Amino acid sequence: MAELNTIRTASQTQAAQIDAGLRAHMNKVYGTMSVGMLITALAAWAIAGLSITTIPNEFQIGADKYLTSLGYTLFVSPLKWVIMFSPLAFIFFGWGALMRRGSAATVQLGFFVFAAVIGISMGTIFMIYTPYSIAQTFVVTSIAFAGLSLWGYTTKKNLSGMGTFLMMGVIGLIVAMVINIFLQSPAMMFAISAIGILIFAGLTAYYTQDIKNTYITHASHGDQEWLDKAAYDGALSLYIAFLNMFQFLLMFMGQQE
Repeated sequence: MAELNTIRTASQTQAAQIDAGLRAHMNKVYGTMSVGMLITALAAWAIAGLSITTIPNEFQIGADKYLTSLGYTLFVSPLKWVIMFSPLAFIFFGWGALMRRGSAATVQLGFFVFAAVIGISMGTIFMIYTPYSIAQTFVVTSIAFAGLSLWGYTTKKNLSGMGTFLMMGVIGLIVAMVINIFLQSPAMMFAISAIGILIFAGLTAYYTQDIKNTYITHASHGDQEWLDKAAYDGALSLYIAFLNMFQFLLMFMGQQE
């Protein structure tokens, strides 16, 4: 009986340690993601401020708004394609190598640099949409994200199958978006936006559950460096899900200048 009580106590102690570690791990994930979102917002706001002028030139973007030379370089010249596709290239080709070979600090830095580049590419939303509609959409996205992430964390349902299906949907979505760059079809863009919201809403729940399960599986290994890198990887996944939901919702809710 004494041995049984000892085993039970040890098991309860280990479970409590895992729970405490999981809470700290999820706090790191959400904290890193939040810093990344702040970097993106500041970069987008700063780039928009440097890209818009009220002094007339040939690059008019509104009734009384014009592009500066920096705005032209970033959003009109061929450099816009580099800015548009470099984040995708980083996700598909750079992030995995960074996770395998880089230290936790390097992975964290890579995430923040990625967030800044995304912010530069998003500077155009401040040229197209009103500040109020951007803030309103951000609040709606935040509420939806919080609810979906909470559900993913607490549900007992295994979401791995759903995650595989949704990732296939992301690939199809990217292909459709690239095609629509050339077609410029409003109907196709509407469909892409609606499907995109659903896909990344589902991925928010899936990523949250996956982050939780990954920590529980590897917590006993004692490799803190690996767990730190896993936290930054999880932060990137949730960051991408949030950002895409925000952008697709903005197409529906955003009021243009």
